[in-house]
Amino acid sequence: MATSTRDSGKPKYLQIADDLVQQIKGRDLPPGEQLPSESDLMEKYAASQGTVRKAFAELRATGLIETRHGKGSYVKRRPPVRRKSSDRFRRSHRTAGKAAYLAEAEQAGSTPSVSVLYVGPVDAPEEIAERLSVPAGAKVLARRRLYFSDGIPTEEATSYLPWDIAKDIPELFEENPGGGGIYARLEEHGHVLKELSETVRVRLATKQEIAALSLSPGSPIIHLTRNAESEAGRVIEVCDTFMAADQFVLEYRIPADD
Repeated sequence: MATSTRDSGKPKYLQIADDLVQQIKGRDLPPGEQLPSESDLMEKYAASQGTVRKAFAELRATGLIETRHGKGSYVKRRPPVRRKSSDRFRRSHRTAGKAAYLAEAEQAGSTPSVSVLYVGPVDAPEEIAERLSVPAGAKVLARRRLYFSDGIPTEEATSYLPWDIAKDIPELFEENPGGGGIYARLEEHGHVLKELSETVRVRLATKQEIAALSLSPGSPIIHLTRNAESEAGRVIEVCDTFMAADQFVLEYRIPADD
């Protein structure tokens, strides 16, 4: 039997979206619950597939649901993680044995995990080589990881380090470089961090990125590239990261003095 929606003055897809929002906010659809399938909603609301898909798109825009590639749509379990540039790379976190991602996940109340996809030499891509001030194609150490929050993939990051630095730090070649992450190991070997700078772009995810993060087609991602510069004035790491855009809020503190 078709369900009547509340506001006949709205397009039907908005009526369906509003009805589902009310179910989510009223906990009829609790956090983590899978939403009804397209066919179920088509029958329930006497709507076409296109109308139901527009309703799902409207819901994703509210940030209340997430669509996992090949698995359906779910009510989000938690708000987006807030990444605070002024906090996440504090030396005190490294001293306490916590890499930035772990410290940030703890603050968000989620359970983090990481899968190491690759550690080893690669030829430096052109943009990475330029940032590291090495020739394009020069050998660098790459560390590629996939990060999870409560079992859901949220970002993939690849760190690139100059080979002449990395070759003398054996821990950088291990899947687990030890407490505090690679920045702690670099500083232990005399490469003390002075400054980190980030370039942030937002774009549509590629097919590979959709598969890696279990996104729905057409999903946006945050593409963040970070330089880590030492007190000696050298960029000692470039981290290239793509992140599910609906899973993060980026916060930056910018001094206003001269």
